Amino acid sequence: MTVLVVGDVVTDVVAVLSGEPAPGSDRPAVIRTRGGGAGANVAVHLAALGTDVVLTGVVGADPAGAALTAELRAAGVRLAIRAAPGVATGTIVSLVEPGGQRSMLADRGANLELRPEDLPQPPDCGHLHLSGYTLLDDGSRAAGLAALVAAAGAGCTISVDPASTGPLARYGTDRWLADTAAATVLLPNADEARLLTGCADAEQAARQLADRHRVVAVSLGAEGALWAEGEELVHRPARPATVVDTTGAGDAFTAGLLAAWLRGATAAEALDAGLSRAAAVVSRPGAR
Repeated sequence: MTVLVVGDVVTDVVAVLSGEPAPGSDRPAVIRTRGGGAGANVAVHLAALGTDVVLTGVVGADPAGAALTAELRAAGVRLAIRAAPGVATGTIVSLVEPGGQRSMLADRGANLELRPEDLPQPPDCGHLHLSGYTLLDDGSRAAGLAALVAAAGAGCTISVDPASTGPLARYGTDRWLADTAAATVLLPNADEARLLTGCADAEQAARQLADRHRVVAVSLGAEGALWAEGEELVHRPARPATVVDTTGAGDAFTAGLLAAWLRGATAAEALDAGLSRAAAVVSRPGAR
């Protein structure tokens, strides 16, 4: 099965701090530049797991964009990426504190230039994965909505992640739920699931979202993940890992789960596949 991924392609600047931040002073850190972006991360993980994947996005017509597209091709991802002149390739600065928690400073840059005409024909009876960031800005929202409509028309299954609680809250949860009504698989983390439902309990939130979508997979960080489908609720524990950097853990979980689910795995098997991929990512700096 071919998976079409629509989402961001960015340069990640990851700064792993040696201690707590020190405003007004210096703090030693390990700083590395890597390929990132929620869409690109999912696509790279899917390709590594043997899935045929096409990635659609926009980069700037600049050296950063050229480097990112070369890296993605080398990772086995087929590309439908446009290089837009006059705008910079997106950049995210990730500040990673001791214990792996990170704060992100996002300049989405050329990703906001994604347009419906950038989208390739969705694979017949394939799968669309749409990064939620695509819907959260007016610049790229039309392309995200067009991708959902085209995928449904082609008989694809569809997965969507809600992206991040801050921009999701600003966008409006009712609006976002209406936009993504066609999704087969919803992939929130616990905070996003609570925000989307108003439920304080993650299990209750998962069950409520499963009234809207066929499958809801909620990542719980160190507590593992939940799968809600109909009346079924499955919990699987996280895999042991020494946490260095949580950047991209959700994207890795998404790819591992989707690769298994699209091959017919059970709920427990799909969760375990996603959790294993996430555990491998958090044990080192960077999203992939």
